[in-house]
Amino acid sequence: MLPLLVLLFLLPPMVCRLDDVTNLLLVPHEWYQPGDLIIGAITSQIFYVFSEILFKEHPSQKMFEVPQMLTKFYQHTIAVAFAVREINENPKILPNVTLGFHIHDSYYDARMTYCSTLGLLFKLHRFVPNYKCDTQKNLIAIIGGLGSDTSFHMADILDLYSIPQLTYGSFPSKESNKRQVTSLYHMVPNETQEYMGIITLLKHFGWTWIGLFTVNDNSGEHFLRTMESLFYQNGMCSAFTRQIPHVPHFNEIGDVLDLASNIYIPFTDDKASTFIIYGESLTLTWLTVIIVMRDPINNEIMSLRKVWILTTQTDFVLVGFQRGWDLQFFQGTIAFSSHSKELTGFKHFLEVAKPYWTSGNGFLKDFWEQAFDCTFPTLHERTKVNETCTGEERLESLPEPLFEMSVAGHSYSIYNAVYVVAHALQAIYSTRMKDRIMLRYKRFELQEPQPWQLHSFLQRIYFNNSAKETVSFNDKREIGGGFDIMNFVTFPNKSFRQVKVGWVDPEALEGKEFIIHEDMIVWYNGIHQVVPISVCNDYCHPGNQKKRKEEGKFCCYDCVPCPEGKISNQSDMDDCFMCPEDQYPNKNKNRCVAKTLNFLSYEEPLGISLASIAISFSLVTTFVLAIFIKHRNTPIVKANNRDLTYILLVSLLLCFLSSFLFFGQPGKVTCLLRQPTFGIIFSVAISCVLAKTNTVVVAFMATEPGSCMRKWVGKRLSHSIVLFCCVIQVSICIVWLSTSQPFPDLDMHSVTEEIILQCNEGSIAMFYCGLGYMGLLAFISFIVAFIARRLPDSFNEAKFITFSMLLFCSVWLSFIPTFLSTKGKYMVAVEIFSILVSSAGLLGCIFAPKCYIIVLKPELNSREQLRRRKN
Repeated sequence: MLPLLVLLFLLPPMVCRLDDVTNLLLVPHEWYQPGDLIIGAITSQIFYVFSEILFKEHPSQKMFEVPQMLTKFYQHTIAVAFAVREINENPKILPNVTLGFHIHDSYYDARMTYCSTLGLLFKLHRFVPNYKCDTQKNLIAIIGGLGSDTSFHMADILDLYSIPQLTYGSFPSKESNKRQVTSLYHMVPNETQEYMGIITLLKHFGWTWIGLFTVNDNSGEHFLRTMESLFYQNGMCSAFTRQIPHVPHFNEIGDVLDLASNIYIPFTDDKASTFIIYGESLTLTWLTVIIVMRDPINNEIMSLRKVWILTTQTDFVLVGFQRGWDLQFFQGTIAFSSHSKELTGFKHFLEVAKPYWTSGNGFLKDFWEQAFDCTFPTLHERTKVNETCTGEERLESLPEPLFEMSVAGHSYSIYNAVYVVAHALQAIYSTRMKDRIMLRYKRFELQEPQPWQLHSFLQRIYFNNSAKETVSFNDKREIGGGFDIMNFVTFPNKSFRQVKVGWVDPEALEGKEFIIHEDMIVWYNGIHQVVPISVCNDYCHPGNQKKRKEEGKFCCYDCVPCPEGKISNQSDMDDCFMCPEDQYPNKNKNRCVAKTLNFLSYEEPLGISLASIAISFSLVTTFVLAIFIKHRNTPIVKANNRDLTYILLVSLLLCFLSSFLFFGQPGKVTCLLRQPTFGIIFSVAISCVLAKTNTVVVAFMATEPGSCMRKWVGKRLSHSIVLFCCVIQVSICIVWLSTSQPFPDLDMHSVTEEIILQCNEGSIAMFYCGLGYMGLLAFISFIVAFIARRLPDSFNEAKFITFSMLLFCSVWLSFIPTFLSTKGKYMVAVEIFSILVSSAGLLGCIFAPKCYIIVLKPELNSREQLRRRKN
């Protein structure tokens, strides 16, 4: 049929008499209001089950039967009439021009869409293609359609005549790129923005396992391809896809049952709790029919508790035979809707609407009968009479699925479309008026504007509508403004209302592109405000991470515990992560615990014990020193080099006290002093021991006749040994501190649950160099003492020094492996213990026998005893 019409279009327009026009096809619904300029509109509110055309009889004879009307969409028609009346009553817009309108319906059928479009172009009540049979009708622009198929079928014709077409439905602009459509303007944002809004909504609630229902046409296939790609990019999967016929044609009841069974099966998937429905409103209507057929009392579907997400084109509507259905299973539905705002006077305009309200309205009677389930007396033969329509029924008494009094998104777009045309015409007339003033001395005849002339003005249109919102087109001929997010709340009386809970607007300020008021959402019955879950499998609890399954979609996964040293503190994490350095994973690996500080404190038992021992030995050393000072003139004190004894006791006292540099939290000063102080003091002590041993050996050798060693007997040699040995250790410490100083350090890795506060020795080589030098002195002292242990001398100390050096060397040889095998405060405790034991060994082995004689056996501390021991 269309090719024949196109051939006729190619012929030049001809003028004919109205009486000569043959009625090719009766269009049962239209609404015409005359005016100087006419705005056409094609709505989508009525559908028929059309029979196949076999060309055995004229198509118009059996084309239409009883219509089914989407009564909620009658508001789209009212929006055109309301906007036109406002403009005609407004002296500031087109003051000398009266707008009229002519409204047809698409009937959700391609043939009827072409027919309705031709009717708007060429007739009032009858038409012949390419013949202008009504000279009083000056069509300036057309509004429509709702869906992509309807819009592009209209564009096939309107684009040939460059007539502006303003669509009020949302669909991707890529659809229009298949063929350049130069006359198409979109009164709603591009559908691509809605796709991203859906993805953002799913991510916000953590829904990754999604069911998809689409209309079975090109737009539905485009939606599936687009969403599958977006799902993959955002870590989501489609649990299933089901296509629903646009307007089902069934030959027998078996076809209906087969379709219902195929579509209903996915509802039983307890993992997929979120369903997206894409298509025009009839898609949802037929889906509702299928659900009710399989589950008449809604017991099963209510127990499954699903969340429905409706796209912009899918409005929640009911046809007349569905008015008694219980639709509680749609509780909590989230719908994307074209942005709208209340219009002053619109509700009153609806309230005064009556079947006899205006002449020429071919939609109103069918709407009234099906909305109120009544029949006008003149039409009672068509349907079963439930009650007679009085014409006084009130629209506000109808539930929202049948009709709503607030401005719907599509109606708001239609309202804006009428004003866009009016403002474009106003701009044309203003331009012509300026031209007429400039040519006032010449004859200038104003002609009626032509549709093609509007395009240049439409692209630059910019104004504020009566709702104080800006209306303008972008470079793609699309209106901005985003989409509203609505929440459906159902009631036991089988009605529902829509509550705005958010919006999507990519052009908004940063951070405002997607807003959702989660606390305002009412979910399906039984779970109150608990957000539903829609995932392929249960969420991985904290302490676990996702592991992809070998088979199935990537959204389905297993949960495995986090590896050692890592945690996951949220549900369903892809990977576990390391804790900060100052924290460690708890036992369940679901949170990080602050590490405790590890250092040898005075307040803990180990610290208290070692400190008590150090203090005790310091007191004992002081007591011994006091004894030796008190008895300094006794033979036993004089016989063993009194000065060396004092130096040795003082150095041992300082050795005990130096251990306190290792207690407490390491600081810059303590780290700098502890090892050099310990090394130098111990070197002094061992040097004194070495000097004492050498004194015995030299004294024995000097007793031999003619010995040259006599000149070395005395304090000079011993003092030189002490000084020389100490200078070497001091030199080592100076080099150490000048090249690589010790400093406080934190060891966060040696012990999992602790931060070790320690002194970094700076140079380990220098540390062991100083320690090795003390070992060398101790070894030399041990060898010399061992050789001199049997020399005959009064109060010979060599035997006791041998034992003390043996103990000293044993302690420090054991210290090295023990020191290296411990961590934290225990490493410090090992060093303190070694200092105390080795110092105590020197103190005990060398001075215990002397103190015993001085204190307990004073009779042995005499010259006579000294001579007797020599003899």
